[in-house]
Amino acid sequence: MQFGVFSIGDVTTDPTTGRTPTEGERIRAMMTIAEHAEQLGLDVFATGEHHNPPFVPSSPTTMLGYIAGRTKNIILSTATTLITTNDPVKIAEDYAMLQHLAEGRVDLMMGRGNTGPVYPWFGKDIRKGIELAIENYHLLRKLWREPVVDWKGEFRTPLRGYTSTPAPLDDTPPFVWHGSIRSPEIAEQAAFYGDGFFHNNIFWDAAHVGQMVDFYRQRFEHYGHGSADQAIVGLGGQVFMRKNSQDAVKEFRPYFDNAPVYGHGPSLEEFTSMTPLTVGSPEQVIEKYLTYADVAGDYQRQLFLMDHAGLPLKTVLEQMDLLATEVVPVLRAEFDARRPAHVPSDPPTHASLVAAGPEGKHHLVQSATLPEDRNETETAKESA
Repeated sequence: MQFGVFSIGDVTTDPTTGRTPTEGERIRAMMTIAEHAEQLGLDVFATGEHHNPPFVPSSPTTMLGYIAGRTKNIILSTATTLITTNDPVKIAEDYAMLQHLAEGRVDLMMGRGNTGPVYPWFGKDIRKGIELAIENYHLLRKLWREPVVDWKGEFRTPLRGYTSTPAPLDDTPPFVWHGSIRSPEIAEQAAFYGDGFFHNNIFWDAAHVGQMVDFYRQRFEHYGHGSADQAIVGLGGQVFMRKNSQDAVKEFRPYFDNAPVYGHGPSLEEFTSMTPLTVGSPEQVIEKYLTYADVAGDYQRQLFLMDHAGLPLKTVLEQMDLLATEVVPVLRAEFDARRPAHVPSDPPTHASLVAAGPEGKHHLVQSATLPEDRNETETAKESA
């Protein structure tokens, strides 16, 4: 099972000091966090994509390319890549280039984002969000799998005799997750292609998480990729820890109460009872997150948000130390012990995709018989 951290790159005032980091400081902090994750032996570092204040990661490929040059083992991912407002031609180029630079340590999480104004900023109509996600991803798949592409769709100019360059490393596209917290159409899309489904459930109760993941699993099986319990699932999470749980609550409360995302709403106690946010001891974190295998089934990736709400970098690194040394080893062992032998323990990696052959089908599930290319976009739309 893969464990890692993701960052949304928010620039938030520390409520205990009144100091707001500069954008440059926040960017450098994210680089330090990624390198520290590698040093701790975590499996994944992922960055969000935002194009508005107070967030800084507007160019994930630039950021991840820099990190790729300073790391050797950690998988680099997005959380998420805006499949609706980015041109799929540019996504194909940028992430194939990143894949080469990182020697295959790259996957992508596709999503629609949660900032409505981003659509008109990039000349798109938010009312067409689902349709954009379906059509753009279909084109991206073609660009990564066909040497010459002829294509016509609804939302961009046609392509005639187009070749995306560079081609994916080893002619094997990166593994793709589809991220969604509330749209069954996106879970359907992930299932249709046999891709991964990531439910970033940091604001949602367990019942909602279970419903979304179960729907994806059932549709994954429907499309012939394997049994429902073999579907590739990832979840989000949030934690704040100290050895003593009372110390954790006391220290984190001002950050929670003043955070732009969830401050001035439910109390810390209410929020932690309803969502994955766990504020307490490492033992309490372990106890809470073990329950998610019952909620979502035996899943393959768990990412934690740890550098938000104005927390100083020193504190974030301390949290990562606790996560990597006291929480992840126990969770990994417990999750693996309960996992049936036929259920994959890890998501596909570049090495496993290469080993699976030119079609890039991961080695732990069956290949699906998809419609003929001419009709594939329309079939995906109808399925969604």
